[in-house]
Amino acid sequence: MEDMVNIYLMGKQYSVPASLTIMNAMEYAGYQHKRGCGCRAGFCGACATIYRIKGQNELKFCLACQTKVEDNMYIASLPFFPGVKKVYDIYEIKPTEDIMMQIYPEIYSCIGCNACTKACPQGLNVMQYIAYAQRGDYAACAEESFDCIACNMCSSRCPAQITHPMVSLLARRLYGKYIAPETEHLATRVKEIEDGVFTEAVEELAAKPLDQIKELYNHRDIEK
Repeated sequence: MEDMVNIYLMGKQYSVPASLTIMNAMEYAGYQHKRGCGCRAGFCGACATIYRIKGQNELKFCLACQTKVEDNMYIASLPFFPGVKKVYDIYEIKPTEDIMMQIYPEIYSCIGCNACTKACPQGLNVMQYIAYAQRGDYAACAEESFDCIACNMCSSRCPAQITHPMVSLLARRLYGKYIAPETEHLATRVKEIEDGVFTEAVEELAAKPLDQIKELYNHRDIEK
C-alpha cells in the first residue's frame, strides 16, 4: 500500500497518496478542475493555492501543480485575482525615469513590508524588482522578474495594492524594445518569414500525417 496522508479540502478530510501534488490529490479526492488549472507544469500561475499545516498558524503559498501534499494540510485554492493592467502603447512610451510614475504610480506607495516576496511561489525577490522599477532601472527589473508567471499572489498580499506582475511586464517590454541590443539574426529571420521564404516548407509539413511529423521531430537536427 502506498503511504497515505490526510488533507482537508473545503474543510472536509480526505486520505490521499503522499506522492501526489495538491492538484492531483484534489482530483484523486473526486474534485473536477473547472478553474485554477492550466499548464500543470508550473508556468501559467493558474493554480495559486494557500495552505497551512494543522497546529501551525503560518499561511503558506504555492502552486498546486508542483507542490506535494503533506499530512494534515488544510488547502484553499485562490480565486482568479484580477491584476490591474494599465493600457499603453509600447511604441509611444519611452523608458524614461518617470514613465512608471505615469502608468503605475501606486508602486511609490510601497511600504517595504516584503509580503509580496514572501508570497511568491517562484521565490522571486519581488520587493526588490519593484524598487528597481521605482528608480527607473528597467534592465535590472526585467532581469530580477524574468521568471514571474503572473499568478498574482504577490498582489493579493500587498497593502498598497500594487500589481507587481504588470509592473514587471512593462519593465521587460521597455527593456526589450528600447534598451536591449538588437538581435540581428532574429530580425533577419522575421524578414525571411514575412517574405515567404518558409511558406512552401510549412505547407508541405502541414500536409504530412501526424506520425510522420512526430518522426521528423524526434530525429531533427538540433542546433548547438
